[in-house]
Amino acid sequence: MLQQRREAAVQARRLKVVESAFELRAFIALGVLIVVFSLMSESFLTVDNVITMTKHVAINAVLALGMLLVILKGGIDLSVGSTVGLSGVVAGELLQGMNLSIVDVVAYPQVWAVIVICIAVGALVGAINGILITRLNVAPFIATLGMLYVARSTALLISDGTTYPNLGGNPETHNTGFDWLGQGRPMGMPVAVWIMIVLAILVTVLLRSTPFGRWLYATGGNERAAELSGVPVKRVKMIVYVISGACAAMSGLIIASELTSSAPQAGETFELNAIAAVVIGGAALSGGRGTVRGTLVGAFVIGFLADGLVILGVSTFWQMFIKGAVIIVAVILDQSQQRYQRRRTAAVAVAVPQQDDTPQSDTEQPKSEISGHR
Repeated sequence: MLQQRREAAVQARRLKVVESAFELRAFIALGVLIVVFSLMSESFLTVDNVITMTKHVAINAVLALGMLLVILKGGIDLSVGSTVGLSGVVAGELLQGMNLSIVDVVAYPQVWAVIVICIAVGALVGAINGILITRLNVAPFIATLGMLYVARSTALLISDGTTYPNLGGNPETHNTGFDWLGQGRPMGMPVAVWIMIVLAILVTVLLRSTPFGRWLYATGGNERAAELSGVPVKRVKMIVYVISGACAAMSGLIIASELTSSAPQAGETFELNAIAAVVIGGAALSGGRGTVRGTLVGAFVIGFLADGLVILGVSTFWQMFIKGAVIIVAVILDQSQQRYQRRRTAAVAVAVPQQDDTPQSDTEQPKSEISGHR
């Protein structure tokens, strides 16, 4: 029996090493991409290209951070791509001027008001998702899939299917400066990157240092147990969808500002990029596991992969194929990691009792071997 427990302790330590490798898979993948693309293209690691790629990553990372909260809860939000397009259209409509026919006046809101209104629109889409899921008990996949079509069609109806060009504003109407959001570079860094950094810090604090963060992990781990423990599960669900919608709206604003134009088709398939970033970063689609750090690395993997393939001149069709394959591999690795976790837990369960029924001289080594697994 003692020998069996010692072998279990050794096995637990080996499984811990394998599990650690799985946890670092996003960093490993990012390192491999950087090395491969650097060898295949001299322009990949130039300063200007890295800044450009990081800016593209930031747009997806803002979206992915909102998605992370939803997935931690054990849900999914398929409407974020349509919310990106809707927020850009709303910004275009406001910056072009609102015709108030009742008083025969064309109103031009200032840029800060446009940003606030667009984020509020995104939060509203998220709130509708939350109401459908928490109050009407609609499955998250179905509720957000329906809102995907509702938000996209709303953008098409508002814009009549057309694009809003020249969103730079007019000094005479005091609505200039919108382009700064997507093109400004304070301290040499794109505004989008600063937004990503600030949002990542806020979400980290939210998850690590607030009761809401503990509620969220508890709800994702076991919703029924969390509810019996007094966690306001429905409120948690509502908040994460509102935050996800607001993050999607911010991504839409950055894109519209960068292009100084907005189109109702913007953001198509962006929900897949966000989900991929979260999953590659180590989050479990079943909920209860995931980190901000992993999500950011996952966003870099998706962003660098896409931009690297473009630099190499790879066909768009093959880009879609490769991105889909990466998502599948990420899910397979996640399932493998969970299997190794279960095996390690079982090994530790066999190894731990030896300290209770054997002499100290016989248990010193196994104790040191399993101490890191508790």
